Amino acid sequence: MSTFGTLFRVTTYGESHCASVGAIIDGCPPGLPLAAQDVQVQLSRRRPGQSNLTTPRDEKDLVHLQSGIEHGVTLGTPIGLLVRNEDQRPKDYSETDLYPRPSHADWTYLEKYGVKASSGGGRSSARETIGRVAAGAIAEKYLKLAYGIEIVAFVSSVGKIDMPSAVSPPSQVPDDDDDTVEDALSPEFVELLKTVTREQVDAQPTRCPHAETSERMIKRILRAKEANDSIGGTVTCVIRGAPAGLGEPVFDKLEATLAHAMLSIPATKAFEIGSGFRGTRVPGSRHNDAFVRREGGGGLATRTNWSGGVQGGISNGEDIYFRVGFKSPATITQPQETAQYDGTPGTLAARGRHDPCVVPRAVPIVEAMAALVIMDQVLIQNARRAAVSLLPPITTLPPTMVKPTAPAAKAEGEEKH
Repeated sequence: MSTFGTLFRVTTYGESHCASVGAIIDGCPPGLPLAAQDVQVQLSRRRPGQSNLTTPRDEKDLVHLQSGIEHGVTLGTPIGLLVRNEDQRPKDYSETDLYPRPSHADWTYLEKYGVKASSGGGRSSARETIGRVAAGAIAEKYLKLAYGIEIVAFVSSVGKIDMPSAVSPPSQVPDDDDDTVEDALSPEFVELLKTVTREQVDAQPTRCPHAETSERMIKRILRAKEANDSIGGTVTCVIRGAPAGLGEPVFDKLEATLAHAMLSIPATKAFEIGSGFRGTRVPGSRHNDAFVRREGGGGLATRTNWSGGVQGGISNGEDIYFRVGFKSPATITQPQETAQYDGTPGTLAARGRHDPCVVPRAVPIVEAMAALVIMDQVLIQNARRAAVSLLPPITTLPPTMVKPTAPAAKAEGEEKH
């Protein structure tokens, strides 16, 4: 389906070579200050043609807000927005009239619907993500103003090139009886998750905030481009400042909705949260997140955060971080031995303008989908708390069944014993 969300609902429309793409956002709270520039900044980070590492398709991706806003303030009614397609070249895809592109969606879309878009990827094209990014920018502004939430994504690997200290399998497999392993994340990477900014991310054309690694990534992407080939990679995202209590067990756990959101992005093939697969290699005695009193009161914090800010499918107030894997782009201009739609063998040498690696442009898409998930979960949790607030206080349950209240602060000047 083309709609995502429960209370904050986003419906995207459009194909890669139609007149426009866009979205309808329903459920945005009224009274939110909002201007086109709030949305445009993220669309400009997503747009093609940003460097020689991306497709040269020249789209300005200018957003037009159509409804739901007056005098720079949201009305609470559906927000309509569109972005016109201006530099599409359908003739570049004439080869796909005969050949489904290997590992692309041409064949599966035709099998599902019985018809397909005549050129480009149709709804499977990354052009569809424009509506997501625009809606995510709106959600993100609300989350920032209401909760101070920050969402930052960055490229953590390209091909076999990883940022130092990122979550990745060890280079050597330890002995079966050896439980002496390093932590799931290094202190340096944990600190990066706490402090990295979008300005630091965008300072590098790869959107990898580690300059030395970024240089190696550039060379790898250009090598794929010169060979008429492509390469994949991963994007890491951190959500800072999300309140505890988000997530709807059992089927809509927070990590489940995040995984749903991320794996709906074109070209994604993997998702892991917190320590991810690396956590399966660490004994519980080393992996468990011990609790401590949160500084300044307000409940508990954890000494470590290998859980990635989510336990039991519910946010625990720590930073939420996860990693998304993107495959190498399917459309390449290198000749490939394959078959036509009727099964006749042949050679496909696709034309067109395509990204040799999608991960630099995927960064704002990952941020947008993270914002949509958190926005929806915030509204759901607020609705639950509002409903509970209308009931009398609970007095019949044993204390072990009720959330404890924070100790009352000592009156000013009270003698301490």
